[in-house]
Amino acid sequence: MIPREIVPGVFAVGAIDWDRRIFDELISLPDGTTYNSYLVRGSDKTALIDTVDPAKTQDLTGNLDSLGVGSIDYIVASHAEQDHSGSIPAMLERFGEAKVVTNQKCRDFLVDLLHIPEDRVIVIGDGDTLPLGGKTLEFIIAPWVHWPETMLTYLREDRVLFPCDLFGSHYATSSLYAPDEGVIYESAKRYYAEIMMPFRASIKGHLEKLASREIDIIAPSHGPVYDRPAFIMDAYRDWTGDAVKNVVVLPFVSMHGSTQAMVDHLIGALMQRGIPVQPFNLTKTDTGDLAKALVDAATVVIGSPTLIFGPHPQVVYAAYLANLLRPKTRYATVIGSYGWGGKTVDTLKDMLGRLKVEFLEPVYVRGYPKEVDFAALDRLADDIQKRHVEAGVIRP
Repeated sequence: MIPREIVPGVFAVGAIDWDRRIFDELISLPDGTTYNSYLVRGSDKTALIDTVDPAKTQDLTGNLDSLGVGSIDYIVASHAEQDHSGSIPAMLERFGEAKVVTNQKCRDFLVDLLHIPEDRVIVIGDGDTLPLGGKTLEFIIAPWVHWPETMLTYLREDRVLFPCDLFGSHYATSSLYAPDEGVIYESAKRYYAEIMMPFRASIKGHLEKLASREIDIIAPSHGPVYDRPAFIMDAYRDWTGDAVKNVVVLPFVSMHGSTQAMVDHLIGALMQRGIPVQPFNLTKTDTGDLAKALVDAATVVIGSPTLIFGPHPQVVYAAYLANLLRPKTRYATVIGSYGWGGKTVDTLKDMLGRLKVEFLEPVYVRGYPKEVDFAALDRLADDIQKRHVEAGVIRP
């Protein structure tokens, strides 16, 4: 990536990772990602806001060289995770006068994770400022977005917000600004679902905190820059709000066709009642797509056969993931088939303990479903419809 000027004296100097396909050995990256770093030049001092993943350090140094950067006074560390902090040691070695500017918790993480010398760190607090000469950086401590030490940086004079991971998207693009809001919306929603959703309550509070500031540009640490901040901020208000949508998410596995027959019947029954369904065959599904669907769905129905005495392992993984992500789902239940016994329903219900949901009557049958079982699925569809009406997401 070449350096590009966002506003006078502020440059994007990070790196594009077109080919990366997995993050944290967990999150798939179908569109690659970027590691955004920003150079802010004042009349007196120069600051670098975040660095890049260690694998892309040369991209960062190359961009700084092309801008003729001979010295950096401050390296702002918004977040200690290595895709943002990993090149700090190289920057400290290159710029011997530079100091890392961060909060106390982040300082402790950087010392542990990267062995940053403590005497190279300036510790700041919430609301503290750093004058650069005609440009003033204000620091906003924002814990649990998505680590406990995260902070945001606001450039007062130019009304630019550098929110680190908040508002980001794993999306590699040569465009400085969001090239297609529809595409970026989906990428940002997936990013929110996989990374930010467990911290929904904290993020709601931080959004309220930001409402008092005039923001013209949002420059996150992943994905494109937003020159229309309302677009992504409104999306986050929607995702972090309490409202759910008239949607049923249906992750499932079927071993010999019995659970599949139940899933197919329930999909049809829900469609007849005006309820959209998003089914996910867990043997084929990208879990990022499942996480994105969970963001605002009113109901989750898990379909699983019994394997030996419990749920299918891929269903266990999906249930564990949903329990970690803690979507605002209102209702949940289980459907499926068993051979001789087991505790599949109880196991899955216990696994969803962190979700504040009403657990609807499951439909769990022995062998291939019979007419009476399909009738029970129809009653479940009626029950879901009733709950959606009561929740105000579907008209009676």
